[in-house]
Amino acid sequence: MSWPEFLGWLDTIAIDVGGYHISLLGGLKVITVAVLVLAVGWVLTRLVRRFFRRLTRLDLAQQVLGEKLVGVVVWTALVLIGIDVLGINLTALTVFSGAFGLAIGFGLQKTLGNLISGIILLMDRSIEPGDVIAVGSGADKTVGKVDRIGMRAVAVTTRDRIKYMIPNELLMTSAVENWTASTKNERMKVAVRVAYGSDLELAERLMLQATEGVDRVQSEPKPAVWLVAFAETAIEYEIQVSICDPELGNGGIRSDILGKVWRLFRDHGIALPAPAEK
Repeated sequence: MSWPEFLGWLDTIAIDVGGYHISLLGGLKVITVAVLVLAVGWVLTRLVRRFFRRLTRLDLAQQVLGEKLVGVVVWTALVLIGIDVLGINLTALTVFSGAFGLAIGFGLQKTLGNLISGIILLMDRSIEPGDVIAVGSGADKTVGKVDRIGMRAVAVTTRDRIKYMIPNELLMTSAVENWTASTKNERMKVAVRVAYGSDLELAERLMLQATEGVDRVQSEPKPAVWLVAFAETAIEYEIQVSICDPELGNGGIRSDILGKVWRLFRDHGIALPAPAEK
């Protein structure tokens, strides 16, 4: 059996629905075109990504925005080309346009909303890859580093190395704290209480000394010690330091500073307040 005869035989295995002839040959054409569209689209989007990554004159947010916009154009063009190759007459689908519009309105409402929100986030540059953000409040607050801004969601990795996918639309409609909007460092505060009767000037110098040599504590801006309040049982201070890589957490830094404060106070006779009696 020759190739044309084989194709003709495949076309005979069919059913007729109204004025449409649905054959096995037509089904294989649809599958073949769909696979080719997906394969070509995957390759082209990877090439587009590499192209924008090489444009070093653009910052990361602009690179991602350009990549997403070109990606939308590429996929739209491939789908239209695939429809043309299959010979589908779009005017024949006008009967279904109303139902299709309702499907878009209800079924894809969130998807389109997240797509548009992601483009807006990249355009106004309020959140960029590499930023450390906090979403939510209280016990439900999620803090992490933005790894990627996708078409549907933002990938955020928390300090516990847990990856969350936060919908773009949620970032547009809820309060978001961007801890690294202007700098990649974070200001951290460490509370210290000193007993009444202590040498406060010496205590302040020792607290500043406790910040020296602590891993990830930055020298600029310089660490500071603030007198916060004269409480009932102690004098309350606050050590303020700037730390790098805030997505790694600050528990270890706080522990190191307080440990050094304890040892320095002990060696220089600075008393800590006794616990209040219950």
